[in-house]
Amino acid sequence: MTERYDLIIENGTLILPWGEATGRIGVRDGRITTLAATGDAAETIDARGLHVLPGLIDPHVHFRDSGSGELPAVETMETGTRGAVLGGITAIFDMPNTGTPATGQAALAAKRESLAGRAWCDVGLYVGATKDNIGELAALEAESGVCAIKVFAGSSTGNLLVEDDASIERVMRAGRRRIAFHSEDEYRLQARRGEFSTGMAYANHAIWRDPECAALGTRRIMALARRTGRPAHILHVSTEEEFAYLRDFRDVASVEVLVNHLTQMAPDAYDRLGAYAVMNPPIRDRRHVEAAWRAVADGLVDTIGSDHAPHPRAAKERPWPETAAGLTGVQTLVPVMLDQVAKGRLKLTRLVDLMAAGPARIYGAVGKGRIAAGYDADFTLVDLRRQQRIEAGWLASPCGWSPFEGERVTGWPVMTIIRGQVAMRDGAVQGSPAGRSVTFRS
Repeated sequence: MTERYDLIIENGTLILPWGEATGRIGVRDGRITTLAATGDAAETIDARGLHVLPGLIDPHVHFRDSGSGELPAVETMETGTRGAVLGGITAIFDMPNTGTPATGQAALAAKRESLAGRAWCDVGLYVGATKDNIGELAALEAESGVCAIKVFAGSSTGNLLVEDDASIERVMRAGRRRIAFHSEDEYRLQARRGEFSTGMAYANHAIWRDPECAALGTRRIMALARRTGRPAHILHVSTEEEFAYLRDFRDVASVEVLVNHLTQMAPDAYDRLGAYAVMNPPIRDRRHVEAAWRAVADGLVDTIGSDHAPHPRAAKERPWPETAAGLTGVQTLVPVMLDQVAKGRLKLTRLVDLMAAGPARIYGAVGKGRIAAGYDADFTLVDLRRQQRIEAGWLASPCGWSPFEGERVTGWPVMTIIRGQVAMRDGAVQGSPAGRSVTFRS
């Protein structure tokens, strides 16, 4: 009897956990059934000339939406996930610092329930730790759709802050899953704030939030991770000092690097972009960029994210340090990183490890991160030879800007498939929003 599938993908180069291969992927009921399909399907995609990647994940975004779409001129879950699928992303993990922060069961439930009919891709949700909800964290991290607890040990956008060692240790003893940390040292930030005044050059952002600020925060968190045995995922690691230090803490530490800290460099970024280079932690100089690439090459880095954090232009263009910190990036993450493949900075298989297998492993995402029988039929199809300029008109985010605008890249996502359904084809979204909550191992 001839096998019948919902979808077959054929003639492409597959990026499998064991390397590049050819195959004929058969999909049924939203999952991969086989890599050697012999029957036919309701839909067949000819991927000739393309590379078929497992669905890529952006594990670090701020979509600003607590469930009611309260900032429609900046970002909503609908526009953010639309941008994700246009950029080849099949799942995103959204941060908790929204208008109504995701710090309790009711707020978390409202955000999760709002995904239906609004999310174009699958979604995981962070829960924000505060000094007031520590007793609830063990239960909250076990809630459906929760990817991790997020701790802001250094202040950034929003009002979530857990800065002292005693409170951080209490958070780390409340539950057992890996905790994600913004690890700048708040005490050093505040102690040095008076050295700077309004209207100073935007490049001072990297001087104020200096390498010692980040390294000190990471050293403190690693000491607490060892003391408690609680694994910590250090987000947006940006300094040579942190990379060197974290090598000795692989038993309790995992590492994220942002696309910006790999591909943008001070002082050039501040000279060219001004306020549109201001983010936390800041874009740094060549020494730290080269250290980040060495950490990628050495296998120290586990995940790459965008830290997509949109702001209206008026907020970005305020004088420093009042300018809003944060850059857009979810839609440009895949093209910019594919361009690094074209430039020979990393192999395509390593990109997949960092942007699919890595996030799935670190956060425990079930059925995500690889092309294998039984996994979700999530795929990012890319044309490694396609050259294209990143234009503002292509962006889905209502804020309408990107720090990568105008850059010409080699390598482009041409199709996004989520659970066997085409969500983006040739630069246009398909159908209607059908994203769901990601399932995580608790």
